[in-house]
Amino acid sequence: MQRSPTLQPLSREHHSALRLAKICKRAAFSSDGAEVRRACLHAIQIYAGELQAHFLFEEQSLLPPLNGTPHQALAERTLAEHRQLRALLPGLNKNDAGALKNFGNCLTEHVRFEERELFPVLENSLARQMI
Repeated sequence: MQRSPTLQPLSREHHSALRLAKICKRAAFSSDGAEVRRACLHAIQIYAGELQAHFLFEEQSLLPPLNGTPHQALAERTLAEHRQLRALLPGLNKNDAGALKNFGNCLTEHVRFEERELFPVLENSLARQMI
């Protein structure tokens, strides 16, 4: 299914996030300290350079219209997952393999949730606004 033009850039960023998640999980399971350090640094850089802005855009632009609707729980889950991912950053700064694994797992699940559940609801909302 083709995403609405508003959500297409976010979906492309999700693809990049899934690649990052795979790198994180692979490094965490490698038991190689150097690989864990590289992956942690990479995750921190991608968070600062891409994910942080992605999260803020969603939080400030896409989620507020869901408040007070039957879909408010989707917005609340999105915010909770953003907080969860942010909370793992100190562990990444310490090159913690457990935090790296959790970051990769959480990021994968978050992207899947947004693509499968949140974005279809947002697209319906966007389509109704255009009518």
